[in-house]
Amino acid sequence: MQIEALDVLRTVVRHGSITAAARELRYTQSAVSRQIAALEAEFGVVLFDRLPRGVTLTDEGRHLLPHVEAVLDRLTSARRELDALRGLGGGRLRVGAFPTAMAALAPRALAAYRAAYPAVALSLVEGLTPALLERLLAGDADLAVVSAPPDQPLDADRFALHHLLDERLLVAVPRRHPLAARDRVRLAELAGDSFIAGSRDAADPFMRATMPPGFRPRIDIVAADWTGKLGCVAAGLGVALVPALAVRATPADLALLRLHADDAPARRVYAATVAHRHHSPSVAALLPLLTDTAAQLRPGRRISSGG
Repeated sequence: MQIEALDVLRTVVRHGSITAAARELRYTQSAVSRQIAALEAEFGVVLFDRLPRGVTLTDEGRHLLPHVEAVLDRLTSARRELDALRGLGGGRLRVGAFPTAMAALAPRALAAYRAAYPAVALSLVEGLTPALLERLLAGDADLAVVSAPPDQPLDADRFALHHLLDERLLVAVPRRHPLAARDRVRLAELAGDSFIAGSRDAADPFMRATMPPGFRPRIDIVAADWTGKLGCVAAGLGVALVPALAVRATPADLALLRLHADDAPARRVYAATVAHRHHSPSVAALLPLLTDTAAQLRPGRRISSGG
């Protein structure tokens, strides 16, 4: 059965005439008659009584008509919704981001997206990279901002990875620290300092990714979030490793120093989607906004002037 035949039936009913329906649809009368005959053959019933002047529905036709109208109305609604999605006049966009990307990168890009496409419903969920990738595979997110150290690349066979930036770790020290006026330091110069970390062992991802062979930091204070870590540093209780993307939340009473590249290889930050899966118009529109935001956040100035 073809949808055009259903539209022909509804048009004939509206006019009560095959001739008038053919005129509106710009078909020949014989073409309209063939469409009606095809429907009657499909359902095995007579749909119209042919009268001297026009046609009228049979009982079977009257029972079929509401179903025909419902199908056509649903198709009209579907086309309207798809047009809205293509034009970003509706739909939804579900985004995930790892914790430090939530400080500025993801929120700024989504704020620009909302300003451009206010009719699209947005959601943003924070999570660690492995969990975010699982959300993508499960269909619970459309795009995720994720990260990976250089020695642990992400699975490019399962995920399409749009590179946004390379993020280096910084070290936060109190303003009174002897090295606070420096622009760049080696971790070995901090061997006598207490490190404030998320755990006391190798489970802390920043300690694991950063510590060179043989360097064993002393960890006296464990703090789970950045507010606590940086607050302890500002109070002079130790030093802490800080991802560059989290810099915007840094208190004024501490200094941020670059680490030597040999001590802190950059981790790569990506916008990830599922490989070989069609990008919705919403995802396609977000990618350039993430790229632009990442370009604005790339380090282009001195992080700390010390003193």
